[in-house]
Amino acid sequence: MISTNLQTLRKRNKLTQEEVAEKINVSRQAVAKWENGETTPDINNCVALANLYNVKVDDLINYSDDSDGAYIPPKGKHIFGTVTMGERGQIVIPKKARDIFHLKPGDDLIVLGDEEQGLAIMKAEGFMKAFSTIMKMIKKADE
Repeated sequence: MISTNLQTLRKRNKLTQEEVAEKINVSRQAVAKWENGETTPDINNCVALANLYNVKVDDLINYSDDSDGAYIPPKGKHIFGTVTMGERGQIVIPKKARDIFHLKPGDDLIVLGDEEQGLAIMKAEGFMKAFSTIMKMIKKADE
């Protein structure tokens, strides 16, 4: 599994084995052996590789095409599946998403829209903090 994931991630990031080796301070031969399944990287190199490719260490090591989808997801990015909109526009946020983002009944959410990009939902408190920070920056720039 890890050997296939290393090959896939390196190619997706358009890197050569030599470039990967240089970025994490190992030999090109070590990278080649990892990708061929002859050896496996130690935990420190797994962490370095996960950081290089911006994926979770667990996904780097254990991800399999037949698990959740077609590719190893970037760290912090999720696909929760589809939801069906009710007659009044209501949707149910999947449990996994509610758990990850600590959403509970009664939380205020902001729905943002971009006609080209789509919709985004975020907690109102996070939006208000970001908005306040932006307004302070604009005020300072105007002074």
